[in-house]
Amino acid sequence: MPSPSHRTAPWQPGDVREAAGGLFALALATFVAITTELVPVGLLPLISDDLDVSEGVAGLLVTAYAFMVAALAVPLTSATRKLPRKTLLLTTLGIYVLSNVIVAVAPTFALVAVARALGGAAHAVFFSVSIGYASRLVRPHLAGRALALVTLGASAGFVLGVPLTTSLGTAVGWRTSFLVLAGACALAGVLTALLLPSVAGGGTPPADAARGARRTALAQVTSANALAYLGHYTVYTYVSVLLLAAGLATAALGPALLLIGALGLLGAWYAAARLDVRLRQTTVVTLGVVAAGILALGLTFPGTVGTLAAAAVWSIGFGAVAAVFQTAAIRTRGASPDVVGALVNSTANIGIGGGAALGALVLDGVGLPAVPYVGVALVVAALVVVLVARRAFPAGPAVEQTAE
Repeated sequence: MPSPSHRTAPWQPGDVREAAGGLFALALATFVAITTELVPVGLLPLISDDLDVSEGVAGLLVTAYAFMVAALAVPLTSATRKLPRKTLLLTTLGIYVLSNVIVAVAPTFALVAVARALGGAAHAVFFSVSIGYASRLVRPHLAGRALALVTLGASAGFVLGVPLTTSLGTAVGWRTSFLVLAGACALAGVLTALLLPSVAGGGTPPADAARGARRTALAQVTSANALAYLGHYTVYTYVSVLLLAAGLATAALGPALLLIGALGLLGAWYAAARLDVRLRQTTVVTLGVVAAGILALGLTFPGTVGTLAAAAVWSIGFGAVAAVFQTAAIRTRGASPDVVGALVNSTANIGIGGGAALGALVLDGVGLPAVPYVGVALVVAALVVVLVARRAFPAGPAVEQTAE
């Protein structure tokens, strides 16, 4: 029988196989977190009709959520830095449950928006902590693969979460989708409690002569991250509107999003295989594919086949984006893993919320056909930052370092 000291011994970072249970738990929690954030995307037409608001206004449900994350990620992560990491993650999953239940029963758009803001506050902490958590489960030179495996949960949110909640919503009502999602968040919380080992916090890099260069590299990574997400979500927030305008039947919207999203797993697989070996090349290829797909979407819209094919290419590229920027940010060692996670989380959600708002402005102003062109310009800007910032996105493999 193991001794009490053995049972309570802190987790020691090892290889990916040793950390498999914890990585699976984080991937599962990430799946429900991403689905919670993005579930309005496929349901915008239904929500806007039921609550008597425009599709552009309904899209602000994504914006409000994301801006809560952007504003609160760093301060909440700092305020909770002394709390046990696992307890903090489980608390955020509980708040996801509450947020989704309130949305499901809310009689007005205003109350739906308040509930989404509550979920956004939980999200601010969840992803900030989970990024650092995943990097602590394995030795430093394996962080890219660990983060890529966890972000498979995010890809699954696109592949399964959003399309399935969209299909469910179109079949039996959008409110039912939120209730089912609340149950999924509760289940993820139970499994996370059982499978995820506890890890220690801390790990702030030393204040040495290279600190300024590390912080500059981190700033470059997070800037490119914000631009990439801004470009993507300018278009993706309104992908259901684009597909319907391209001639897709409402009943086919969920299955189409499912098939398109499934291709994102190819991008996630590519990231898992390459990030710890060729970070710079992987980043350039990823953003290049995203930009090409969104540009093709603009050129082929409103043709149904061309729009679907372009969206598929775009999805393949975006499947790798989260892991690429999380890994690049962690490897800069510009701050502690939790603060790095908060900065990646915050800048990604500046892009998500800003993209939803920018897309709404373009949609209500210039018109739907212009949305992809605005999006691709921003993704290209992110690619330019990557090409210039060679230190932030190094070409060589990760080097194992002594844990600090």
